[in-house]
Amino acid sequence: MTTAEEHPAATSDLLARFLTGLREALPAQFSLWAHGSLAGGDYQEGRSDLDLVAVVPHPLKPDEETRLTTLHEGIDAELPLAAHLHCSYMSHGDLDDPDRTHFTWAHREAYARTVTPVTRRELHTFGLVLHGAPIASTLPPVDDRTLRAYILADLAGYWRPRTARPELWLENVWVDLGLMVLARATVTLRDGTLISKAEALAVLTELGAPADVVADIERRRYGGGVAHTAPGWLARRAELTLDWLAPALDRTIAAHTTDG
Repeated sequence: MTTAEEHPAATSDLLARFLTGLREALPAQFSLWAHGSLAGGDYQEGRSDLDLVAVVPHPLKPDEETRLTTLHEGIDAELPLAAHLHCSYMSHGDLDDPDRTHFTWAHREAYARTVTPVTRRELHTFGLVLHGAPIASTLPPVDDRTLRAYILADLAGYWRPRTARPELWLENVWVDLGLMVLARATVTLRDGTLISKAEALAVLTELGAPADVVADIERRRYGGGVAHTAPGWLARRAELTLDWLAPALDRTIAAHTTDG
């Protein structure tokens, strides 16, 4: 189990406040795990999301979902960092079904979504137990075939169609995530390894991504630099990104669909 000293102060305060609230809102037996940047060593307080999964004994009842919504809204009102807190609530009986949707709080609202094979592999590889049961003996592992199939479907079904919408790529979040998703997917499809977003920058360079765009991402996310907002640069960055990303996605999907 991790300790508060292992995280920045505001993050530790938020996790402690959240865990206290969960003890009041959920059944006595529950687990809370972290994946993503917080668990993978790439966490930046105030920028990175806090990606969490809670495991509960039974499917949530409507009144429990209401209590959890109230908890999240209350913490959000108290602590600005809570806007980055995302948590999916998995029933113990549904842990072996990656297609099952679960009550989730993310982006300041409640909805249903799956806990993906990538998230499940992250949990097994470097997940943190913040409370409750160990991950390895609780969550069924994800086999390589399932993981590869999910990644390829995500690249083909979600990311590739978005490259036909150039207006999206004027925004930092689309440029950053789009390129990093492809870099991270490339490594996982190649050898099964999961890498961080920071490590993805070097992979992008190896893959031949536009140097100016990679430098822009690195400066904004890791170098403390100020984002360039000039319309000319944003349009040029979008053009550079899409000219490279769309065919790179096609190559990756084709290569690994063939060899799979």
